[in-house]
This record gives sequence, structure tokens and C-alpha cells, in this order.
Amino acid sequence: MLKPSITAKKKLFFKMIYKVKAKIVEEKVGEFFKKLSDGTIANQRPDGGEIVKSMKSAVITKSGHAEWYQLCYCTTPLWHERKTQYDFYFTDIETETVEDYGEVIGKSLWTYLESSK
Repeated sequence: MLKPSITAKKKLFFKMIYKVKAKIVEEKVGEFFKKLSDGTIANQRPDGGEIVKSMKSAVITKSGHAEWYQLCYCTTPLWHERKTQYDFYFTDIETETVEDYGEVIGKSLWTYLESSK
């Protein structure tokens, strides 16, 4: 049996940057922050470090939604991240494909999560 070449293997993965908007599940804020800060999520493979990085840069906008940019390799946007973490702590998750990271104006989501523990 032939093994796929490295080039063929690389084509199986898609590197995309998404702008994400979601509503926080308020009653789970403390649980989410604990997992973010105690290494539980950071140790999740393959995307835990990216989740923590994204949450540290996320903001809460005037509309009360969390917004952030996130790198993802799934063919379905944030598939693994949602299945393992995000769908437990956010609702109404929307993703938009973007060319590069941008800036979202708002208050730090990390600070909000930390103060709500």
C-alpha cells in the first residue's frame, strides 16, 4: 500500500483564520476560566494552546458578545474547538473567514472571566 506523500498529507489540512462572535454562557464562566487557567485546555491536543491564546485576546463588545480571531485547521470552522470546548461555554457562535488577524474593540474577555470565577 502506498503512503501519501508529505505534499499530499499537507493538502488534507486547511489553515484558516476566522473572526468569531459568540454569546457567553454566563452560568459556566467560572468553569471555563478554571479550565483555561489550570492547563486543562492548554494541554488539549491539537488546539488547546490556540484556544487559550484566542481567549486571552478576545474581547466583549458593546453588544455583550465575545469576539476574537482564531487560527484553525479543520475543514469545518472550529469543528474540534467547538466539539471539545466552545459549545459548552458559548452559544450563537458565528465564524467569518478572514485574510489576517484584526482588532476588535471591547473589554478583555480574559479579565471578565477571571473576575467572575
